Amino acid sequence: MLTNRKGLAKTSATPGKTLLINHFIINKQWYLVDLPGYGFAKRSKSVLQKLEQMISGYILQREQLVNLFVLVDIRLEPQKIDLEFIEWLGQSGVPFSIVFTKADKLSNSKVNTNVEAYKKTLLETWEELPPIFVTSAEKKTGRDELLGYIEEILKGNN
Repeated sequence: MLTNRKGLAKTSATPGKTLLINHFIINKQWYLVDLPGYGFAKRSKSVLQKLEQMISGYILQREQLVNLFVLVDIRLEPQKIDLEFIEWLGQSGVPFSIVFTKADKLSNSKVNTNVEAYKKTLLETWEELPPIFVTSAEKKTGRDELLGYIEEILKGNN
């Protein structure tokens, strides 16, 4: 959605298919990196453990990392695995934002209700919320806001 190039990032109907870290150079200026998802994969414990090590290693050791976008399905109530990951990012001092996806699958009022429920849950342990975006790849909702935020971040790091 961000690059306006359908099919650039491989997707699957089955969660947990991607086991690689994919780098995309954008305008020969910065990288967008697609990490494997950390939830819902039906994998052996050893594969899940390797995946977790790969993801956490990348996040914690990548000096060039300026922001991590945590993609969360807006249709679901706050999931334990997402909340634990977000908590780990905070404890690790990793700058991140939350990007709610699939907003086109719900009514606007349900989207707002779900975002507020998520914020309420986060505020039980967080003093300040990270930036939050609501998106839809289908309808390009939130695209301009996300790109504007990325531009802001990039300016701040030069």
